[in-house]
Amino acid sequence: MTQIAYTQRVCDDQAAIGSFLESQRIGVLGLETPDGPYAVPVNFLWHRGAIYFHGMGSGRKVDVLRGGPRACFTVFHEDGTVTDPMPCHADTAYTSVLVFGDAEEISDPAESAEILQLLVEKFLPGQYNNRLTGKLVENYRSGMDNRPVAVFKISPTQITAKQNRADQADIFEPQA
Repeated sequence: MTQIAYTQRVCDDQAAIGSFLESQRIGVLGLETPDGPYAVPVNFLWHRGAIYFHGMGSGRKVDVLRGGPRACFTVFHEDGTVTDPMPCHADTAYTSVLVFGDAEEISDPAESAEILQLLVEKFLPGQYNNRLTGKLVENYRSGMDNRPVAVFKISPTQITAKQNRADQADIFEPQA
């Protein structure tokens, strides 16, 4: 298990971590490949204690993921730069979460449809009236590669989180 060295910033409030992951839209998927590290930003969903994301049924990301790799998924939000009378003590207010685990492709069309529906509701709330179905997911083919959509899940084996909070009055605001 990886431990955070900067223990003053550790966040171990599981409810706060879950709320943070639910509120964010983009994370960075980190994978190990034979050619070296590969990291790519993706839209994601935190649902039932796991990270879900999707993509075309082809490409480097999908090729690596279908190899069943361990993954690191990073989500962060910067609140701003914290001022201090001493320049060396200026800091950053932020929250960051790293989710470590095994990535797997969802093979059940009904489960894929459920996750894709939740992604649609997260990113386009109220935009569509009809729900996605397993049949649609099975039959859909991308205009880019003529393959079905791929839905993946990272089941966490470890989650670490750090946070540095600051009062809004201490956040740097450039002079106009």
